[in-house]
Amino acid sequence: MIPNPVDLSHKAVLDSLLLKIPGVTAGEMTGLLAYFVGKKMFACICNGGVGIRLSGPEAANLQFSMGNVVPFQPKGTRSTREWIQINHENSVDYEKDLSLFMASIEFVRRART
Repeated sequence: MIPNPVDLSHKAVLDSLLLKIPGVTAGEMTGLLAYFVGKKMFACICNGGVGIRLSGPEAANLQFSMGNVVPFQPKGTRSTREWIQINHENSVDYEKDLSLFMASIEFVRRART
């Protein structure tokens, strides 16, 4: 699967932002450009946006409070309630979401699965 130009632009910004964080690595999972802490995925690039994993209540709150947050549906398939997708037209705007990425990393580090 060849990533589209939007996804590659997002990856460049996310690499510079996330790979500075100790324990975070980049890779691929099921054809998606992904970010891991330990061996667990906490974020991935898909559908022209970025999916991240948070607690169910936090994910639901963001969907209601932020207009650019939607349920995560990788390749058109509904995901769990812990996954949301953040959409920005300009990739550099993901830098404003660093606190959400940090919350995702901490949530995934503590998660049992």
